[in-house]
Amino acid sequence: MRKQRILWICLCICILLLGASVYAQMVRPTHFGTAWEISFIHVKPGMSPAYNKYLASDWKKEQEALKADGIVLSYKVIETEAHSPNDWNLMLMVEYKDLASIEANQDKADALLQKMFGGDEKVMQGYKDRSDIREVLGTRLAREVILEPKK
Repeated sequence: MRKQRILWICLCICILLLGASVYAQMVRPTHFGTAWEISFIHVKPGMSPAYNKYLASDWKKEQEALKADGIVLSYKVIETEAHSPNDWNLMLMVEYKDLASIEANQDKADALLQKMFGGDEKVMQGYKDRSDIREVLGTRLAREVILEPKK
């Protein structure tokens, strides 16, 4: 009787472990892709040409340098109509390999940008100058969701 009870307990434990391992091997229908830093910008009325000039020069040069260094994968500028006077009308999107690479490459990116644009004072002055033509409403980190199982 005692041996039979021990046998049943062992059998139950084996079934539970088998079920746990099957659950752990479940194929998920989606997986994460690249990470994106998305900035929502409100360009002030009549200032689009001035801000587009900045984007096509300094911002693009910065993104191309980061891309050449392998820090970013790509970048995009998306323009839309604002739905209210305080809504964003421009989205700046920068693509990274994953969330971990953003943090891992932060010092490398800072050093590259300091070299390109000068010290913190020059960078801050540029930010203040651009605040006359646009307002940054927010920045979000997002991950692409790929709608197929991970291979």
